[in-house]
Amino acid sequence: MVVTKKWKVATFVTTVALASGLAAAGLTAATSAASDLPPVVHVVEHAVTDTVQQFHPPGNSLGDVLGFHNPVYDAADQRQIATDNGYCIRTVGTGKTEWECTWTTMLAGGNLTVVGPYFDDGTDTTLTITGGTGKYTGATGSMVLHARGNPVGSEYDFVFSLGHN
Repeated sequence: MVVTKKWKVATFVTTVALASGLAAAGLTAATSAASDLPPVVHVVEHAVTDTVQQFHPPGNSLGDVLGFHNPVYDAADQRQIATDNGYCIRTVGTGKTEWECTWTTMLAGGNLTVVGPYFDDGTDTTLTITGGTGKYTGATGSMVLHARGNPVGSEYDFVFSLGHN
């Protein structure tokens, strides 16, 4: 019986040590891969699918929903390199109207997800990078949203300033 308990304790300790080692190795690999990324990723979204469902038509009201899945171009706005997919909920329906948004930009090699504010009047806002996949695993930081295009608001600069866990 004593031999069995020692064997169980030894097995448990070995399993914990192995799991800890693998977790540390995985964390190091993700951090190392993420640290090889450029500090800034700049792309341009073309807002061609934006659709608003008004909660209390015909005016703006708390709870309106904006959904989208748009093409995303390189920083020079010459070539489509990605898409995005997301939604916003109107949180301020009068005065300086505001949305709270969540979306994912699906880039070559991985995705970046953000959450934060958007103003109908085109005011620049800063959103939080909440995570990434692929080569963006472990990414943190912020994204500046800047309205542009003709008319203004038909295109948006997404300027991701990447940090890493």
